[in-house]
Amino acid sequence: MGSPVFIGFQTILVAYDASPHSEHAVDVALSMAEDRKAKVCILSVIVPPEPAASRAELNAVLEDTTERYERSFASIRERAGQKGIELETEIAVGHPAEQIIHRAETLQASLIVMGKRSHTILHRWMLGSNTERVLKYAHCPVMIVH
Repeated sequence: MGSPVFIGFQTILVAYDASPHSEHAVDVALSMAEDRKAKVCILSVIVPPEPAASRAELNAVLEDTTERYERSFASIRERAGQKGIELETEIAVGHPAEQIIHRAETLQASLIVMGKRSHTILHRWMLGSNTERVLKYAHCPVMIVH
């Protein structure tokens, strides 16, 4: 048997929530993209408040969170531009793991990069983590950055 052929990563999707772990995931993805001439897509997901909030409360959450992500995206765009990396940013609303998996499929991402989130064992057992769900259901490799 011959050795496997490495095609490389053409499109890297980064799950971004503005946490230190996701900032590190962005740095890793930009470094990989620069080396491989890959495109990077940064995806942030807004989780609507539960239980069902009033329309005014929902709009306020969406507006505030969108503004926060857009401010972060400006810095990421600048860093990507300095390295000559094609960058796309997107904000989705819904369940994070579902949105990440869906966007990876529609984007035909060749890699998903996520920061590690620390939760208690009880929290993981009760809810499962987004990272674990993405690892289980993604169509492409997933890199978890510590």
